[in-house]
Amino acid sequence: MEETRLMLAAAALNQTPMDWAGNLQNIQTAINEAKQNNTDLLLLPELAITGYGCEDMFLSPWLSEMAFNQLLQVKDMCDGITVAVGLPVFLNMRVYNTACVIRNKEIIGFTAKQFLANDGVHYEPRWFTPWPANEVQEFEMLGQKYSIGDIVYEEQGVKYAFEICEDAWRPNRPAERHMPKGVQLILNPSASHFALSKTDVRYRLVVDASKKYQCAYMYANLLGNEAGRMIYDGEVLIAQNGKLIRRNELLCFKDVDMECAEVCFSDNPEIAEVIEYLPPIDENKEVIAALSLALFDYMRKSRSRGFVLSLSGGADSSLCAVAVAEMVRRGVESLGREAFVEKALFFSAEDKARIAQLPQEEAQKAIVNKLLTCAYQGTVNSSDDTYTSAKELADSIGARFYNWTIDEEVKGYIGKIEHALGRKLTWEQDDITLQNIQARVRAPGIWMLANIQYALLMATSNRSEASVGYATMDGDTAGSISPIAGIDKAFIRQFLVWAQQELGYTGLQYVNNLQPSAELRPSEEEQTDEKDLMPYEVLNQIERLAFHDRYSPEEVYTILLEQQVAQAEVLKAWITKFYSLWSRNQWKRERYAPAFHLDDYNVDPRSWLRFPILSGGFREELKRVQDK
Repeated sequence: MEETRLMLAAAALNQTPMDWAGNLQNIQTAINEAKQNNTDLLLLPELAITGYGCEDMFLSPWLSEMAFNQLLQVKDMCDGITVAVGLPVFLNMRVYNTACVIRNKEIIGFTAKQFLANDGVHYEPRWFTPWPANEVQEFEMLGQKYSIGDIVYEEQGVKYAFEICEDAWRPNRPAERHMPKGVQLILNPSASHFALSKTDVRYRLVVDASKKYQCAYMYANLLGNEAGRMIYDGEVLIAQNGKLIRRNELLCFKDVDMECAEVCFSDNPEIAEVIEYLPPIDENKEVIAALSLALFDYMRKSRSRGFVLSLSGGADSSLCAVAVAEMVRRGVESLGREAFVEKALFFSAEDKARIAQLPQEEAQKAIVNKLLTCAYQGTVNSSDDTYTSAKELADSIGARFYNWTIDEEVKGYIGKIEHALGRKLTWEQDDITLQNIQARVRAPGIWMLANIQYALLMATSNRSEASVGYATMDGDTAGSISPIAGIDKAFIRQFLVWAQQELGYTGLQYVNNLQPSAELRPSEEEQTDEKDLMPYEVLNQIERLAFHDRYSPEEVYTILLEQQVAQAEVLKAWITKFYSLWSRNQWKRERYAPAFHLDDYNVDPRSWLRFPILSGGFREELKRVQDK
């Protein structure tokens, strides 16, 4: 073929479901930036007009009508450029997930997604209908006729077609059909959620496809915490013939993050620039990058004025505090100090002027001071070590810090119940009750702070606790957001050591020297989480085998016994405890505050893992384990 050079661009967008004005503004910003770079063809992410996370609103015809009206505004922005933008199309009482191609203010056609994601956190078949391969139809909208389906397009003699997100993850992907048709460029608009190390898989998907099909391949993902639970890393990839040409920095705080590249199309295309990609990614870096961006987007999109945290001095609340500090550090690094403060939405003119005059480190602490309020709520069972841990960490990052005790409130509730029952409550008879009242009494005061400041209260439970219900409802589970409920305790403990050493959070030295403990029993009992439960590493192994790998209790026992995790009788006791507590505590998982999806799975019944509230409790299955 005759050589053709196209300036290609792909942009990650930080969209919000049904934020029509905000989403349109980001699209316009991307188009304007692409024009400034003399772009021929711009790719925007999947469902960029509406946002990907509209859930059951996709089933309402009015949503597609609104989206189409927005599309017509996008069309008028596209003078002198070709743009691919995603939106739902309501056709014959069915909804299709489409990418619309606009060339020089003219709608050329709509490609409809052919494979729908229906695993893990995805429920696309609930809303969308898959489009059949090789089929093209015509539909009418507002008096105009348009083509929709499995379309091959052309730009300056270069043929291109689409794989929309899940399409590319299937063995019989559309690219298999496109290549015999002379397609030289594949566009992939995506809403591919963040999970640990997923970028490595996605990189291989794109680069290997460009090599297998001897084509150019351009990929654009959504960016940020779009709808509450899912986080998108904003990955942009441009590859050709097995070589990576462009890749952006993931999980940035921008609204629009674009990469451009001039790509040569010929029988032997010249590939002038190649990027070396060296996996694997450090999962500690990934987690804190995703967590800090998710918190920032959740805060600003909910119009909240920062965060409030019951800082116990333990690992979980310490991670929540560090996540806010990293949110500020990374946000300022990504956007600049002035833009970050502006984007946070609630800093006063006086605050902005004062922060602008401060040295960098002092400025970051001043911003944290406005965004994070912590309180240590001690009892007679709390230790000096945890107070020191909480106070030193808060001071080191600049957070506001309060300290009070809750003994009087605890005594008041205990006294009321003792009077009603006509007996004393004792640790021998009422252990759980006496533990829970301490955790539960901490909620009202910290909620008051959150209400007064119009801030988000951070619940501090982690995934390991959620699995076995090792949490007090309306106590440590109280909150507006559960930022670390998707992370297991073993990961959290090693992460905090890493954050102290690699990120410089020296205030973590105190918590890193402590054994995790609820500190709810009298101190002479030396309570620890692992004495109450089992080693966290074992708990996490059982959880993963049971629910990610879907083994039966008997199979889990056999696998762990072969790995010599513990002696047979000890292992039987741990497995029995895990499954019994899991079954008993589904109702708690149903009531957790919204959590972020960070790993390749989670135990949130509203996203990855559904389980009945009432069940047989694995009685027969656990009997088989005991009989082995």
